[in-house]
Amino acid sequence: MKRLIFALLLIALSSGFIVATHGQVVPSATERVFTVRAGGLFSAFQPDYVGGGATLHSQWLYSAGAYSDIRASRWVQPEIEVRWGRFNEYNPCPTCSGSQGIDENTYSAGLRVPIKDFRRFTPYGKFLVGFGNGSFLDGDALVFTYGGGVDYGLTRRFTIRACDFEYQQWSVTNLTLRPYGFSAGLSYRVFSRGRY
Repeated sequence: MKRLIFALLLIALSSGFIVATHGQVVPSATERVFTVRAGGLFSAFQPDYVGGGATLHSQWLYSAGAYSDIRASRWVQPEIEVRWGRFNEYNPCPTCSGSQGIDENTYSAGLRVPIKDFRRFTPYGKFLVGFGNGSFLDGDALVFTYGGGVDYGLTRRFTIRACDFEYQQWSVTNLTLRPYGFSAGLSYRVFSRGRY
């Protein structure tokens, strides 16, 4: 299942890069726009850790987060994302004294690549790099995030992140975690320069 998800994400990202390299002409009304959007999101993740090792579990971890997209050009769109997975935590020993739930938090930055606009819908792929931490770690882990989704332009100011899927790789000492999950959110255009 994990290999299938990873393969689908690679195909989505590859198609985005292929479309980008074909050099499509951008209308003059949108080619010189610098836009910054900031928003919040809610996520449900399969944490791939239940105490003692990497294991899928039936209990999903819920997260609150924030993100920002910066549109410098049609294809150059950096994204910053933070997520705090601290809701519905799995506790391996709820009756043990001092036992705590297992949380996962990520802090990442990278590129978002829009594939093509379909009226108000914009499917995209993304690749982020950052670090993650959690109650089960002594320090931080290097995290690679592969993902994609669909944004919906509600108004000129508001954009709904209708569906966002992420597959992560956490490099932890003697262990590799592969959490995956879904997010939805809403962003607001805080800054825009140029014709839009």
